[in-house]
Amino acid sequence: MEESVLPPAPAAMIEALRDIGYSLQAAVADIIDNSISAGARLVDIRYGWQGDQPWIAIIDNGDGMSPPELIEAMRLGSKNPRATRSRNDLGRFGLGLKTASFSQCRQLTVVTRQSGQQSAWQWDLDKVAARNEWVLLSFDTTQQAGLPGIEELQSQGTYVLWSKLDRLDLGGNSAQVQAVMNARIDATRQHISLVFHRFLCGEKGLKRVDIRVNYAPIAPFDPFNAKSLSGNVLPGERIFIGNEVVKVQAYTLPHHSMVSPDEYEKYAGEDGYLKNQGFYVYRNCRLIVHGTWFRMAKMAELTKLARVKVDIPNTLDHLWTLDVRKSRAIPPEILRRRLKQVVDQICNGSRRPYTHRGTVMANRQTKSVWMRRIDRDGINYQIDLEHPIISELRMDLANEERRRLDAILRLVGMAFPAPQFFNDFANEPNRIDQGGVNSGLLQELLTLILEGNTGLSRESFFDLVSCIEPFASNLEATRQIIPKLIQEN
Repeated sequence: MEESVLPPAPAAMIEALRDIGYSLQAAVADIIDNSISAGARLVDIRYGWQGDQPWIAIIDNGDGMSPPELIEAMRLGSKNPRATRSRNDLGRFGLGLKTASFSQCRQLTVVTRQSGQQSAWQWDLDKVAARNEWVLLSFDTTQQAGLPGIEELQSQGTYVLWSKLDRLDLGGNSAQVQAVMNARIDATRQHISLVFHRFLCGEKGLKRVDIRVNYAPIAPFDPFNAKSLSGNVLPGERIFIGNEVVKVQAYTLPHHSMVSPDEYEKYAGEDGYLKNQGFYVYRNCRLIVHGTWFRMAKMAELTKLARVKVDIPNTLDHLWTLDVRKSRAIPPEILRRRLKQVVDQICNGSRRPYTHRGTVMANRQTKSVWMRRIDRDGINYQIDLEHPIISELRMDLANEERRRLDAILRLVGMAFPAPQFFNDFANEPNRIDQGGVNSGLLQELLTLILEGNTGLSRESFFDLVSCIEPFASNLEATRQIIPKLIQEN
């Protein structure tokens, strides 16, 4: 068999990569992925003009890179997508920095600082095209000092500058280009507030990341309006694929008659409720794709308030066929069957605000003691070790004691008498004792939670426990107990 080694064609390759299909907002989000993966707690998006030419810079205070690491980061395809990544890594192909940048500009400059070392390199696509060679340009200290916004780079972190923004399409009217630029950036701000909303609000388990545009903070936008007491939340589920877990949580947003006009309009989003219904898939808590049922249901008026949060780890990327832009994902067949059951359940429930408006709906997102788990073997119910009361107890125990407690709780969960319960519920549902909680037990459980959440006001503590069982089912008794507990502590 003969072999032929083809010479590289850098200019043609880069021009092809520029047409992958990034929008400005998706490209900026890809750079922010790198910042968050590098441990940044502050990301500044700066933009402005040098003469009549616009520029955009993304500056973070993350770990930064050593000089060799920066050169490797500037290489196309610097990471194998099949390689094992950190659980918190938002990257995928090692192409994001370059493809996202080249999709918007012809000149990419990166300056980074780490452990007292500073280095800077630049891709200029005009020079690559002229020489048809991979020409990477170094920047000395004097050249770096003239870069716009470089003064915002802290003692450790990374600065990414886009100049020669030939894909920005600001129009031909010179009097309007700045207004068009502002509109493009505003759309980017809205995109970031949605895509990174869980980082922006510092969701439990995530360190908060502040993202600003020309010093103005970006506020998080939660598409599920989870803080509203007028919506409906179905019990969460965990679907196991091998040793990995996909978490699913379904929401029905409040009907317009139950919230203010401003609130209802806000959560409709720019495209409206009809187009924003469906799955919201998060990879490592970063939104990848939303507003689709993956052909498991139609985008219908009666289901327009239904939204389903799906959390996947980056270890399942290969099953979801995640694309380079991290803006498209397709659920694997092993998961589709389970998700279809969730779709049927949430779609039926989402019709209630329209077909039964006179019926009082569940109006709180409650954390149940029991967890519904789906795996290859079917459906089972277990005690949720992440329930706040159980979690507080487990944290107080030594490792060996915690292991023994977990084993006992698993035994209790496995021993749930499902056949007997089903038979009793089918034949004599009114005689089933729901296990009312007396005030003494409520007080004991509230004390347990308060010990791990000291310093809260009465109102804040009530808000905290009002979505946790058994307090959610005993709100009035809980409200009466809390003042005494807060006073005693």
